[in-house]
Amino acid sequence: MNSSRSMVRRLARLRAVPAPAVDAAIAVVFVAVVAVDRTQEPVDGGAAMVALSVVLTLMIAGGLVVRRSFPLAGFVAGTVGLSVEALAGISSAVSPYANLIGIYSLGLYATRRRALLGPPLAVIGTAIYFAGNSDTAAFEGIGVLFSWIATWAVGYSNARRREEQERARRAARQQAIAEEQIRVARELHDVVGHTVNLLIVQAGAARLLLDTDPAKARELLAGMEQTGRDSLADLDQALGNLRPASHPAPGLAQIPGLVDRLTDARVRVVLSLDPALRLPRTLDLSAYRIVQEGLTNVLKHAAPCAATVDVHRDGDAVVVEIADDGPGLPDQHVPGRGLLGIAERVSLCGGVLEQGRGPGRGFTLRAVLPLP
Repeated sequence: MNSSRSMVRRLARLRAVPAPAVDAAIAVVFVAVVAVDRTQEPVDGGAAMVALSVVLTLMIAGGLVVRRSFPLAGFVAGTVGLSVEALAGISSAVSPYANLIGIYSLGLYATRRRALLGPPLAVIGTAIYFAGNSDTAAFEGIGVLFSWIATWAVGYSNARRREEQERARRAARQQAIAEEQIRVARELHDVVGHTVNLLIVQAGAARLLLDTDPAKARELLAGMEQTGRDSLADLDQALGNLRPASHPAPGLAQIPGLVDRLTDARVRVVLSLDPALRLPRTLDLSAYRIVQEGLTNVLKHAAPCAATVDVHRDGDAVVVEIADDGPGLPDQHVPGRGLLGIAERVSLCGGVLEQGRGPGRGFTLRAVLPLP
């Protein structure tokens, strides 16, 4: 267990090393190995050839250093250095491996258009290299070329797979953002729409009673103040600005308070709520919002009237029903954002929404939400 943990820590430390430092280390190792190789097989041709060998080795090493940031330039530099070594007869046994790293990096790190230059450059470089090594059999050159192109293909396919994964991540991120925007818009509509309509009705009632019944008008104004405070807290929760521990999301427990706020708004509401009913958090919030929007529609389109709110469990589902005895909706009525928002909530919960005229008159909204 301890050995596996230490190995994980070592791998984590290795991944934390900056990529340029890794590439520079690879280049240093390459130069060191070439230096050892040259001591075993010295370069013929005097000081000029030794100097040329050093320059070409540094050129190939430079290609390794920039293989991520400038993969095409790095591969071209390595190919030119390797080709000149072969033509000058001072080839190192290590240089082709550096060029192999270069062509893999070209396929992996270059843009799609530049990466496609890898195979033709490999053909040209291989032809020049084996032209300088005329004693090499032709089939060996074909095998080397195949290895180079196969290595490039591995890098190229990995790069395209990364692009697909990144596109999928971006699409998922955009979808999540869009869904969150819709959710926040729905929450804001429910909170703001309900509050504004309730305040308008209460303000109108207070204005009418201001001269004839000042005490009742003051009571209405106090109710408006409390409604505003409650709605601000609800709005903060919808925006996610308050801690859930101090201001929990509204649910079934807040429905009685929601109903009480309508008592002075020309709507007489009879509430039937199973006190033993407990719902998951998301379903609890959805039930509250459905009742809130349903009562808002009653306030806007049916007041003054009487209404009933019934929330109960029916088998493996919870039923939320809001009904009123008002005039009902006209035949040509087009559902607004409120009813569309309720339909979206019910759909997200996998439920069924029924809406239309009541048994006698008025309007009935019935949502059946399956329990998980």
